[in-house]
Amino acid sequence: MAFNLLRTSTRSLLSPSFSPLRVALSSPSASQILLRQLSSEARSKIDGAIKANDVVLFMKGTPDLPQCGFSRAVCQILEVQGVEGFKSFNCLEDAELREGIKEYSSWPTIPQLYVKGEFIGGCDIVLSMHQDGQLEKLFADEGIVAPEQAAAAAAAPEK
Repeated sequence: MAFNLLRTSTRSLLSPSFSPLRVALSSPSASQILLRQLSSEARSKIDGAIKANDVVLFMKGTPDLPQCGFSRAVCQILEVQGVEGFKSFNCLEDAELREGIKEYSSWPTIPQLYVKGEFIGGCDIVLSMHQDGQLEKLFADEGIVAPEQAAAAAAAPEK
């Protein structure tokens, strides 16, 4: 009888539907332990930066020296769109910011772009919006760039 119980337990552990993470997260106390809480100090710093600046980019590296291809791509898109003087934060310099911004936005990757306090997305979303004209419209509608400047930037050949 004990052997049958053991065999049943082993079979359930090997089944494709078994997930240790699902089991661990099914308990409220386990999910609370696994979820890192963003400190109120870090949250207020991020809030302040996003509210104080029209365009904010949390990235790896700096606009002059991006340390990630995705961060470089978003900087190039902002340049092509005619966005000047955006605020950037190098997430590689601050571990709390690097993890905190992911929790703040509920978005798992960096870079992250914010426009007028609204989270826009990461590189893939910014690129898609750039390609279909939504980003140009957003920047013009929000007064980030003049409508004629946005149109000229969109018409210019990409580098």
